[in-house]
Amino acid sequence: MDTHMKKFWLHIMISRMVIFMIVIRSSSSTIFGATGEEPLDTVVEGAENYLAFHTRSRSHGVGAMEDDAWQMVEKQGNQFVVNGRPFYINGFNTYWLMAFAADESTRGKVTDAFKQASSVGLTVCRTWAFNDGQWRALQKSPSVYDEEVFKALDFVVSEAKKYKIRLILSLSNNWDAYGGKAQYVKWGKAAGLNLTSDDDFFSNPTLRGYYMAHVKTVLNRINTLTNITYKDDPTIFAWELMNEPRCTSDPSGDKLQSWILEMAVYVKSIDPKHLVEIGLEGFYGPSTPNKVQFNPNTHAQQVGTDFIRNHQVLGVDFASVHIYADSWISQSISDAHLQFTKSWMEVHIEDAEKYLGMPVVFSEFGVSAKDPGYNPSFRDNLLSTVYKTLLNSTKKGGSGGGSLFWQLFPEGTDYMDDGYAIVLSKSSSTSNIISLHSSRLAVFNSFCTWKCRWGCKKKHALETSLCNEDV
Repeated sequence: MDTHMKKFWLHIMISRMVIFMIVIRSSSSTIFGATGEEPLDTVVEGAENYLAFHTRSRSHGVGAMEDDAWQMVEKQGNQFVVNGRPFYINGFNTYWLMAFAADESTRGKVTDAFKQASSVGLTVCRTWAFNDGQWRALQKSPSVYDEEVFKALDFVVSEAKKYKIRLILSLSNNWDAYGGKAQYVKWGKAAGLNLTSDDDFFSNPTLRGYYMAHVKTVLNRINTLTNITYKDDPTIFAWELMNEPRCTSDPSGDKLQSWILEMAVYVKSIDPKHLVEIGLEGFYGPSTPNKVQFNPNTHAQQVGTDFIRNHQVLGVDFASVHIYADSWISQSISDAHLQFTKSWMEVHIEDAEKYLGMPVVFSEFGVSAKDPGYNPSFRDNLLSTVYKTLLNSTKKGGSGGGSLFWQLFPEGTDYMDDGYAIVLSKSSSTSNIISLHSSRLAVFNSFCTWKCRWGCKKKHALETSLCNEDV
């Protein structure tokens, strides 16, 4: 165990001792005959105050899994669980890991990314398991693969496990980058199909077949480094059907809904063990006209997606939402971006609880350094807003399952920066905010069980703490 890991677990153990002391002190007046009910928020707040004081400028290693076996993440109700304990996630995006791993000269950056992520307690990474017909393509043509690039993806999965980071693997792209649905349409046209739109990807039977063949190949892949089949590997947190699917040719949403219905069940037919999510941005559609007021703009309800309807599909385990106020509202930085972020999150958490009965992950959020008026303190405020909103849900045992910022870059990869890169070593304030949130979630994850969680308002705090300790 390296120094970072020792510091992290020492910190968590101290935190648990401190929380126990807080419980004892706050409960001492009621143990012998008062109300017997102490709000758990008091316990949590005390833990947060302790962590806030002790974790700034402290780096730590692997996430809140302690010495538990590396098992599958599951969903129970509106929570993620591992080994019977809630698994609230603090994570990140780094989409290009497979492409970098395919080249010996850049492979080390993959390790650097995971190492830096683990140093601030990040537990989940979202990355691409596709590259269709492009430079360093994984899939060179339908069902034809570059084995060396597949070995690069093997390396990504293997390396993630070394740092106890789980992966959300996206299986295709709505956008042209790395091929996406446009590449599938090009392949279809080359095969003589009469296709008129990139959205034919969602409806043409041949193109659907191309995609399903890719899904089958990836899920059944045997990792050449670990000898574990992807569909059996707990390192994989979830499969994502597509990055930000949209079908603007059909604003009714029926075409995309049909595709989601077929593909979610298909993934589950091959791999019933792993979680599945769609990859949506969170826009409300025709099925909920009372909700479209929460969309960032009127165009959002015309892109063929429908947040609640799409996520009610059999086989979908949790909801995904993205947050880009600087793209959706206005590019110029303002406090309105923070207000939107908070309200956008709160309404989706509420909907996930009331209508979906599942966790929701805010799987992309960030702000570009290229935006007019940008400064690092605003990025810190955005992170804090997201994290605070999630913690308000976490304290109640709500559906706020976690977040993944866009995106983490190790040093020396600046040439790939789209404006959203976070280089932890270059921003101590940002690093501290991320680290503190990881530590708070680690306390929740290590103390709670699914049946006995922070949201249990009627249990005495001491009783609840002991209940959690016994599991």
